[in-house]
Amino acid sequence: MSAITQANRIVVKVGTSTLTYENGKMNLRRMERLCKVLSDLQNSGKEIILVTSGAIGVGVGKLGLPGRPQETGKRQAVAAVGQCELMFMYDKFFGEYNLTTAQVLLTGDVLVNEHLRKNTENTFMELLKLGIIPVVNENDTVAVDELEGARIGDNDTLSAVVARLVNADLLVILTDIDGLYDDNPMKDPEAKRIPFVPEVTGDILALAGGSVSNRGTGGMSTKVRAAANVNRAGIVCCVMSGAVPEKLYDLFEGAQIGTVFGTG
Repeated sequence: MSAITQANRIVVKVGTSTLTYENGKMNLRRMERLCKVLSDLQNSGKEIILVTSGAIGVGVGKLGLPGRPQETGKRQAVAAVGQCELMFMYDKFFGEYNLTTAQVLLTGDVLVNEHLRKNTENTFMELLKLGIIPVVNENDTVAVDELEGARIGDNDTLSAVVARLVNADLLVILTDIDGLYDDNPMKDPEAKRIPFVPEVTGDILALAGGSVSNRGTGGMSTKVRAAANVNRAGIVCCVMSGAVPEKLYDLFEGAQIGTVFGTG
């Protein structure tokens, strides 16, 4: 666990199901608690990069829609509304602890364009030098499935991309379940959490299953694939519940929380 307790540059990804209630409205209390914990970790000397989902979910709630739009143009419009609200709240909550945030909206072009990738790396490095917390999301307003290479697709994958871009020590994925289980815990009360996965194999991927939330785009499968992605770059990943943000303190103090992927 030394890779976790000694981690300095940390990418934290938070999902829509953690940030919002079932009705799509923002869970302000949990969001504020998360920002407080991340601010405290930043103040302790760590470098925090936050990858956030929630733009579409928050937009749905703000506009009073019955659910996520299926049509691309409408979904992108809703994302534009939600992203404004999301960043407003992050700026407000981090600002309460005298920390500055910067919005970084990425597309899949950073995966295929070396010049853009380098510029993005440089931007992150400058923000971190200034003590600013980058708040990252995919640019849902311009990213479309039809343009090959232009869409990352889900923010678990995005968090892995960011972790590799900034050469992070650790990726923490906060979700609505406290790790990977040996069976679906929603269906099997006897299912047991797997505390440590040294290597992501086909059997591990088979355990991951699908999404248990209708508010986000990723499930456990995308989280396990993100973990495998960063593990290949020597970065440890922890998938854990975001319901109690203060458990991040326990994680960095060496407690066994969630599922740790890699040489943690």
